[in-house]
Amino acid sequence: MPSADHESVENASLNGLEQRPYKRVLLKLSGEVLMGDTAFGIDTNTINRLARELIEVQQSGIELAIVIGGGNIFRGMSGTASGMDRASADYMGMLATMMNSIALQDAIERQGATVRVISALHIKEIAEPYIRRRAVRHLEKGRILVFAAGTGNPYFTTDTAASLRAMEIQADAVLKGTKVDGVYTSDPAKDPSAKRYETLTFTEALAKRLGVMDATAMSLCRDNHMPIVVFDVTTPGQLLKAISGEAVGTLVQES
Repeated sequence: MPSADHESVENASLNGLEQRPYKRVLLKLSGEVLMGDTAFGIDTNTINRLARELIEVQQSGIELAIVIGGGNIFRGMSGTASGMDRASADYMGMLATMMNSIALQDAIERQGATVRVISALHIKEIAEPYIRRRAVRHLEKGRILVFAAGTGNPYFTTDTAASLRAMEIQADAVLKGTKVDGVYTSDPAKDPSAKRYETLTFTEALAKRLGVMDATAMSLCRDNHMPIVVFDVTTPGQLLKAISGEAVGTLVQES
């Protein structure tokens, strides 16, 4: 008769957990990812594919929280550059993240999974208010969690919100899903000779201004020993590979 320990190992194997280094992750998605091949807004095929992959992660037994940017709808910095008050522009950006979060929630629910949107701004008709213990409880119950409206404060980016929320929920890592397959020495779209880093330290990334995340987010992760994986989320299957610990994208951590 198999022992309890043996049964635990067997169950873990069935759940696909034995090869996964993470139990709980914070996925940061740029708003531009939701555009697909369109010029702006949300592409239906893209958000449905993302929803399927997020559900795969959930079903593998990993606790998943998400922060989405709003650059596909409105970017606060571009509003500021055009003469808008910075605080007003940032609040508009927060509302853009709310729109993306609701769209993602709808795509996930239509495919049969359970998801909750928690907002740093109080919009109780469409999202729960942010309460850290409640957020952690949703994760423990196996629900996908979407954090909307950044930190709820102007002058802070959604990158910083992702780092902050990752600390608060005690995630194992921040995964930054973008349209680029990692961090490069320079912009690969403009410089054909750009080289991709497989690993980086936070100190190197900050000193070289490589644009992994903004400096506040990077410093927060460095000071709290939170690794960041930057990878291409637009390629099908890459998300699950990143969470499985495969060598995709660029790993940023202090050695």
